Amino acid sequence: MQIEQVRQAYASVSELYIELFGSSQKVHAGDLGFIGRHLAGRPGPVLDLGCGPGHITGHLRSLGVDATGIDMVPEFIAHARAAHPDGRYQLGSMEDLDVADHSIAGILAWFSLIHLPPQRIDGVLAKFRRAMAPAGMLVLGVFDGDEVAAFDHKVVTAYRWPVDELVERLALAGFAEVERLRRPSEGTHRPYAAVAAIAVEA
Repeated sequence: MQIEQVRQAYASVSELYIELFGSSQKVHAGDLGFIGRHLAGRPGPVLDLGCGPGHITGHLRSLGVDATGIDMVPEFIAHARAAHPDGRYQLGSMEDLDVADHSIAGILAWFSLIHLPPQRIDGVLAKFRRAMAPAGMLVLGVFDGDEVAAFDHKVVTAYRWPVDELVERLALAGFAEVERLRRPSEGTHRPYAAVAAIAVEA
């Protein structure tokens, strides 16, 4: 799956996506708590990679986090800047992070790795690790499953991950798990999981 395919797919449904998901009130309160617990109070900049309409970036900033939202969909960045004029939002890709090594206190990748083919995830996690300051915190949200497998996401093909395998990949990249959260399927929502992991020395 090429980045441009994902960008075009989300651009084509951006208005509907913003309407359905573009508010922190539409995020599970427990998920916001998990994100805030691990990223609030970080002593330095935090990146919300794949920030979409910018709602979680805005939530982090309301907690005093020095958060910047980055997304590759221009429609999302335009909405985020209009909806959160005091925030910082930039066009960009997690596969081409334009930050200095060891300069970032935290990274949120909330369901933004889901469209990444499994063979590319190790390289992306390695880039996250290089960007991290000592003891930087990474928070991920993914679809949960018994095996790494593609499925027909409503926007474009996505992948589910067993949490234990994702944690193994994180360890290979230089992160140690701090906490995990798993939610079963509910209504139309697929089972999903979140992992918080801290950057550790090799």
